[in-house]
Amino acid sequence: MFQTRYIHTTPKPLRFSERNITEIGLRTRTPMICQKPKAISLECHEVYHTTMSILDRPTDERPREKLQAKGAAILSDYELLMAMIGSGTAQADVTAIAKRVHTLINEKGSLLTYDDLVNITGLGAAKATLIMASFELWRRQFEVTDRPIIDSPEAAVRELAFIRNKKQEYFVCLTLDGANRLIAKRVITIGTLTASLVHPREVFADAITDRAACIVVAHNHPSGNLEPSKADLEVTSRLADAGRLLGITLRDHIIIANNEFFSIKS
Repeated sequence: MFQTRYIHTTPKPLRFSERNITEIGLRTRTPMICQKPKAISLECHEVYHTTMSILDRPTDERPREKLQAKGAAILSDYELLMAMIGSGTAQADVTAIAKRVHTLINEKGSLLTYDDLVNITGLGAAKATLIMASFELWRRQFEVTDRPIIDSPEAAVRELAFIRNKKQEYFVCLTLDGANRLIAKRVITIGTLTASLVHPREVFADAITDRAACIVVAHNHPSGNLEPSKADLEVTSRLADAGRLLGITLRDHIIIANNEFFSIKS
């Protein structure tokens, strides 16, 4: 019959040379513990904050709570976006969404659109709208710009002085943003104003490209007579109708003669 024998051996102690100890960092018997370093570089801090899930953060390190306790200035760009977005979805964590939004802002700057944002996985229409509204409000209130605000016929006329003394009729279009700031000033046609010459297609083509909220059109009367002609009124009516269909309001049609002007809409 076979007999089972048990052989007892004494394990050899592990030996570490000074070199081994130095290489693996075991200079003391203190166990190695993974923890967030006390001093961390700005670059590492950014990585830490853009890869960590919102639920993994201590409560006082979450963007909204942090803003409430310490103010908005203390938050990074990513954290400010996270504070606006609030929470993620099953498809994407809020950290990942904020990172994608930040990338788009860097790529497109002031050309960022609602369509760009709403296509980000997990963002959705409501949050995309909130972000765009926040950016636009900031631009209107705080952006330093030399673009004039066209909020009256008088303000528009100041931009149209160059057609006062022209010997031919110049038809000009001013495109404006939602805050009535001038985007661009363009001559559409030169010659006698008729409904066939000033087609809505020619007037609104650049307004669409400019993403204008509204337009002001104007033309001069070389004769000096400020009275609008039948053609002037027909052109105004056609442009107003086209603007309603396109969602770009015709704010005014101004006639200029010498040093005077007449506002058809007024």
